[in-house]
Amino acid sequence: MPLKVLVLGSGGREHAIAWKISQSEHLERLFCLPGNPGTSAIATNIAASADDFAAVAAAVAENNIDMVVVGPENPLVAGITDYLKSRFPGLMVIGPGAEGARLEGSKEFAKDFMSRHGIPTAAYRSFTKDTVVDAKAFLKTLQPPYVLKADGLAAGKGVVIPDNLQDAYNELDEMFSGKFGEASSKVVIEQFLKGIEVSVFVLTDGHNYLILPEAKDYKRIGDADTGLNTGGMGAVSPVPFAGREFMAKVEERIVKPTIAGLAADGIEYKGFIFIGLMNCGGDPYVIEYNVRMGDPETESVMTRISSDLLEHLEAAAKGHLASEKLQVSDQAAVTVVVVSGGYPGHYVSGYPISGIQEASQGVNVYHMGTKLSDGKVVSSGGRVLAVTANGTGMKAAAAKAYEAVAKIDFNGCYHRSDISKDLEKYL
Repeated sequence: MPLKVLVLGSGGREHAIAWKISQSEHLERLFCLPGNPGTSAIATNIAASADDFAAVAAAVAENNIDMVVVGPENPLVAGITDYLKSRFPGLMVIGPGAEGARLEGSKEFAKDFMSRHGIPTAAYRSFTKDTVVDAKAFLKTLQPPYVLKADGLAAGKGVVIPDNLQDAYNELDEMFSGKFGEASSKVVIEQFLKGIEVSVFVLTDGHNYLILPEAKDYKRIGDADTGLNTGGMGAVSPVPFAGREFMAKVEERIVKPTIAGLAADGIEYKGFIFIGLMNCGGDPYVIEYNVRMGDPETESVMTRISSDLLEHLEAAAKGHLASEKLQVSDQAAVTVVVVSGGYPGHYVSGYPISGIQEASQGVNVYHMGTKLSDGKVVSSGGRVLAVTANGTGMKAAAAKAYEAVAKIDFNGCYHRSDISKDLEKYL
């Protein structure tokens, strides 16, 4: 039966998911809430907030929606899946309930889960303002650099890695003083893992799973990974240092015990798990879990899935994922993010964007932070567009992506010029 699908969210991740779903033979009609100017070309946008549960429920009822795919983490942690399922018992929702979403909503919960189920991760302890003396004593037992994480959601920015003990003490005091708001009322302190990061994505029905293409993202604003952390400046898939042997270890040591752990703990989970990993000398360790797809990794990953994503999502929602086979293209994907000048610090929005149409020839241009103003697409966020190109090999994909990026212009636009360069040594 053809499905009416609603994708929640407004960024590049949701544009990429909607783009992939729009190709399905099983799709009757596609909606995005709120969506963006990019999704309006492939779906019907509904003007409302993904955090407004009543508005989402009204959209589901008015449009006879069969499936909701939840893009961002905030509504998941706030319990939108439970809310919708209680009102629409037959509705398929891709995204865990509030209990499963604690894997992202609480760093302490996630670390305890890993510890309980024997999943390799860094040594850690969690502290509150009342135990700040103990926290500083624990820091003394670790080797620098030090990893301090706000326990709650901090929009991807709640992690600091000071190089020396005094800076770690100062950061800890700032976090307990509200640096990340309520998110840092509890802080997890971890041993630093030395290695190189990779993002692994899993779709699960709570018992079975599909491992989606892996990706590597680039968090720092400047070339050669310099400057401030951002929401992500680019991504690459596949990842040259995450070969067959490494991914076999990931599946055995991390994916299988994670899915088994959810079942053992009685947590119903139908949706994506994003596992942030560190490759430490060929062995995988979990840095964190997220309970949705990553951004900008999704913009690369979706272009490499050649089977029907909607078919896989329906199977996950119905508990039939064991019979699904994921097909992945052997083409490489490289995503370059174009941002507003000044991001991730102060930046100005509202500038008209030129060249999107020209850049879109043979590549995907996903809208991350755009809106329509007087019929023109203008910038409306820090990260504005994600340009993804595919090619035979990473170098070819990168060249194609940068060729497209060069056609895009708006006042103060900026992008990194070295996405994928660091990985060439692994080819």
